[in-house]
Amino acid sequence: MTFIILAHLLLVGFVFVYLSSNMIDLKRLTPASGPLAKSPRVSVCIPARNESRDIGACLESLARQDYDNFEVVAIDDNSEDGTGEIIRSYAERYSNFTALQGGPLPEGWLGKPYALHQAQAHANGDILIFTDADLKFEPNALSTAIHATSLYDFDAMTLMPATTFGSFWERCVQPVIFGFIAGLTRFGKVNQRDDKSAIGFGAFLMFRRDVYEAIGGHESVKSEILEDIGLGKRIKKCGYRLFVADGKAIFSIRMYHSLKEIWTGWRKNIFLALKRSPLRNFFYIFMINNFVGGPFLLTAFAWADGAAGWALALCLLSLILYLLTALGLCVELGLKAWYAFTFPLGALVMSGIMLDSMFQIMFRKRSEWRGRVYSQ
Repeated sequence: MTFIILAHLLLVGFVFVYLSSNMIDLKRLTPASGPLAKSPRVSVCIPARNESRDIGACLESLARQDYDNFEVVAIDDNSEDGTGEIIRSYAERYSNFTALQGGPLPEGWLGKPYALHQAQAHANGDILIFTDADLKFEPNALSTAIHATSLYDFDAMTLMPATTFGSFWERCVQPVIFGFIAGLTRFGKVNQRDDKSAIGFGAFLMFRRDVYEAIGGHESVKSEILEDIGLGKRIKKCGYRLFVADGKAIFSIRMYHSLKEIWTGWRKNIFLALKRSPLRNFFYIFMINNFVGGPFLLTAFAWADGAAGWALALCLLSLILYLLTALGLCVELGLKAWYAFTFPLGALVMSGIMLDSMFQIMFRKRSEWRGRVYSQ
């Protein structure tokens, strides 16, 4: 019992220090406070498949930008709802908006990479921004992103958005998954040119056009479900500098609206993010549940078993360190503090998603998203 308590305390302490330092290393974008020194032409490329629920709000937020030298190229990726009609209505209202109809999916391509490949071919900006249809941008989003080019030395930038939540399950499960993602990559190392660490957030990827073309564009990741991470790796592999930062001040996203959407959304790619490794999958399931649920179970067991005072104190220290980590995550995501006590349930749901993702990809050889089924 003594070994278990000490080992668990070391685990919780390590995660607390690791995640805390990682978030401290994450840069925060500074909004532009005055006229920009330069205003290059910016092309915002948006793929949209069955996004009628969200695409209107996204386009409306882009129409209200305070940056004046930009265009929006939105492509209807063969939607089966009213997405195309909404995109076309904005193109009719705003001269700098272009509506595209996606072509049939060629062999060897996945839907999102091909949609963005088509969109950028119709864009004429010196700066390319690839984003998603379920985002909402603050009026200063583009000016802040361009302002960052004068503050930091980079060839491409990817930003983490603010996340909004509606349901209990979003607040319970999503933070656990976000915390896990934050633990997989050292943000400070991503920002070092000579380090191979890379990441990409599909919500916001910004390139100089010459860099995008030099790394092979979306054609270089045409068969990858995690095309955003693939592009991040291509940037580093080709010798360019990638910059990752916190973009919560300039845009937000509500990724999923229900437990079903959370499950199917993460199922399609979480096993791929772990490089299709069952060993990694089971290891992280074990570690996540030990970190999130272990402090409660050990403390309760030690209390009920009448453990020695020092043993109970160590269990309580583990619980305190977990709660500090979880409360920090709640603050970062704008959640009420009591949701920290729901994360053990969220970890169990995440474990189920990870197992289902492994089953779908390893045994059924498939991944499904937006009504399309891709062979794996």
